[in-house]
Amino acid sequence: MGCNPLRKAGLRWAFLLLVFLAGCAGQEVRQPEEPVKADPELAASFEKEGRKAFEEGRKGAAVDAWQKAVELDPTNAVTVNNLALVLKDQYRFAEAVKLLETGIAHSPDVAELHFNLAVIAELYLLDLKTALTHYNRYRELTKADDQEVAGWIADLERRLE
Repeated sequence: MGCNPLRKAGLRWAFLLLVFLAGCAGQEVRQPEEPVKADPELAASFEKEGRKAFEEGRKGAAVDAWQKAVELDPTNAVTVNNLALVLKDQYRFAEAVKLLETGIAHSPDVAELHFNLAVIAELYLLDLKTALTHYNRYRELTKADDQEVAGWIADLERRLE
């Protein structure tokens, strides 16, 4: 029994159509997104919106607003810090640390950013080296004789030996 040449040609065309359609259904090619332009005025509006939402107990709305504010103005250390603390409370430790690191890159002399990064690194991520680095930087910046922080530093140094 021979193969019908018309049937063979039809199968070939069906196969080519299938290959063509599979190619069309592949992932779309996207243009890279343009970075968000800094807009401190709009960022301040989102910061206020986030603060109001937080005060009303709407932490999800606060996070959304503060994320927009930080995207528009990553130099605002207060907003960065507030957002990081809410993320920590939501058990989003890695996000909080990344945010604090970004905040420190823009505002390296803000002691609270170092302190909160140290606490999250030590207690939640068990990253003792990072914690020690930022507790020490916190002490340098505050120039205070904080015996509690000094005790934490001594404990971390012992644990890292």
